[in-house]
Amino acid sequence: MRTTMRRILAAGVVALGLATTLTAGAAAGQEQAGRVPDKVVFDRLLQQQADAWTHESGAEFAATFHPDADVVTFNGDHLSGRAEIAREMQRYFDTYIEDTTFRTLSEQIRYLEPDVAVIVRTSCLITAPATTCRSDSLSINTNVMHKVHGRWLQASFQNTRVEPLP
Repeated sequence: MRTTMRRILAAGVVALGLATTLTAGAAAGQEQAGRVPDKVVFDRLLQQQADAWTHESGAEFAATFHPDADVVTFNGDHLSGRAEIAREMQRYFDTYIEDTTFRTLSEQIRYLEPDVAVIVRTSCLITAPATTCRSDSLSINTNVMHKVHGRWLQASFQNTRVEPLP
């Protein structure tokens, strides 16, 4: 009897979970459909970063972030605040980053709140005159976007270089 009750309860929990997932999935699909203007802004901010990278401008790169944002670079440096992001990115451009452009290979957007989104992107670097990704440059980054006073900017950015285990 106890085993039968457990199975009935388990089936009910699974059915409830499935119904909740289907409802949430439909709601998320409807919510995502209404987010086209946000996607345009996210794409524009990504393009602004790409342009800053091409111009090798730390200040332009930092302009896509909130004043108190955080950046964790692929090598683990933690940059805190727009001023430090601008200064350190300029140092990277001047010292370490050769003439490259970056390419986004994939992107996933998930809203945590109406004014908070997490974007996970896979990207790579291309060194001129090549037109394909450098094999050592594949990375995955997580962007936390926050809309304040009607304006989306990055609150946090974490970049992780993909290096397969041996």
